[in-house]
Amino acid sequence: MTVAEHVDVLIVGAGLSGIGAACRLQERLPGKTYAVLEARDTVGGTWDLFRYPGIRSDSDMFTLGYPFRPWTDPKAIADGPSILSYIRSTAEAFGVTAHIRFGHRVVQASWSSPAARWTVSTAHGATFTCRFLYLCSGYYSYESGHVVDFPGRAEFGGEIVHPQHWPESLDYTGKRVVVIGSGATAVTLVPALASRASHVTMLQRSPSYIVARPGRDALADRLRKLLPEKPAHRVVRGKNVVLGTLYFQLLRRLPGRAAQALRKRVAAQLPPSIPVDPHFVPSYDPWDQRLCLVPDADLFRALRSGRADIVTDRITRFTSSGVALDSGRSLAADIIVTATGLRLVAFGGIALTVDGRAIEPGEQRTYKGTMFGGVPNLAWCVGYTNSSWTLRADLASQYVCRLLAYLDRHGFAFCVPDEASAAGAGRSRPIVDLQSGYIKRAAAVLPKQGGRRPWMMRQNYLLDLADMRLSRVNDGVLHFGRAAVARG
Repeated sequence: MTVAEHVDVLIVGAGLSGIGAACRLQERLPGKTYAVLEARDTVGGTWDLFRYPGIRSDSDMFTLGYPFRPWTDPKAIADGPSILSYIRSTAEAFGVTAHIRFGHRVVQASWSSPAARWTVSTAHGATFTCRFLYLCSGYYSYESGHVVDFPGRAEFGGEIVHPQHWPESLDYTGKRVVVIGSGATAVTLVPALASRASHVTMLQRSPSYIVARPGRDALADRLRKLLPEKPAHRVVRGKNVVLGTLYFQLLRRLPGRAAQALRKRVAAQLPPSIPVDPHFVPSYDPWDQRLCLVPDADLFRALRSGRADIVTDRITRFTSSGVALDSGRSLAADIIVTATGLRLVAFGGIALTVDGRAIEPGEQRTYKGTMFGGVPNLAWCVGYTNSSWTLRADLASQYVCRLLAYLDRHGFAFCVPDEASAAGAGRSRPIVDLQSGYIKRAAAVLPKQGGRRPWMMRQNYLLDLADMRLSRVNDGVLHFGRAAVARG
């Protein structure tokens, strides 16, 4: 019989969040044993999985990067390979790589209250036990993106590609490409493909808000000449946090004026052949869906060059030579890229049980955006949707370290948010409070949030900073206990 490996903390996922969590654990609680379980064979998570042309961050790297490891690249809006290199070098520099168990896809985790520990099983039969389970695999499905079964799909004579599974051998040089979509992936792909394709058309059913900003941070460039690396990083990071928070609040509080201002900025960058309306006039308010960022206005430069254009219409069907639209127009294509969105899963698809009771993610309410009512010693690391993912992910990891330190100081074996408190937290709302299609499709399977703290997941780093780092751990909602049986 194989003996299960036991650690104090088991981290699931070796992407941006998981590596950050491991670094924080080593920093704050150096005596804790831990392991990182990674389903794939390499570090990087999303930034290794997605390899389509032009892949990049839509958050600045001073906030998407780790606060404890300065971002030193000149590019503030970084490409995917640079981000992947940063994650991997961080794992090496902090000694995290040695703790990663590659090829271990977690399929089941069960909590025993008498033993006060989790038993975790992987797809190929390995078993681990731990005192605390920290899920850092985000909520994107790595198996597949959202696939739309367009009529006539089988008739198309060219290649159909989903960005999540981009073929390394795909040659789009001199080809006519149609990119279906209007979100972050589409606006990234279009200028990247236009550099080599004969022509690229972005085909959207409905438009998104698009914001152009410089790819480099002017203040960072100046400060790096005047200050050491770490102080310069902290100043720029703080500036970006404050400005980003104020910008979001302004757009949400004055949606009409904000929409008008965003459209005006776009209009100034378009060629005369492409009108703002209907291509850049969304039917929703700013930040009902995430804004699309284009560094150095690369999308607009591609449109002005004539190598790319944009069409707002509905698809009737695929044909042998392209796409037929409801308007009667046809788009010729050699390659069709279906940037139709992502598929979301909760807890990485892991089947969770607590003392034999199945935990359904869609029925859970999140405590401080991190834990769940009635589920002991488990945290889920998710980031912000209105700003950098890592801002919140790092706060969550710091909070987990605070919890573990509190348990040790007081001799407790576990902590669990009170389910009765969750039930009385007001109307249930989606945990990801956006109107994007991929969010709506996953609403039933993702955890929920309540209408008031601590069951409400705020999208405000400055407020969460105080709450997650300074508020009382023993707040009357979080309950604590000791193991009922001795550990073998």
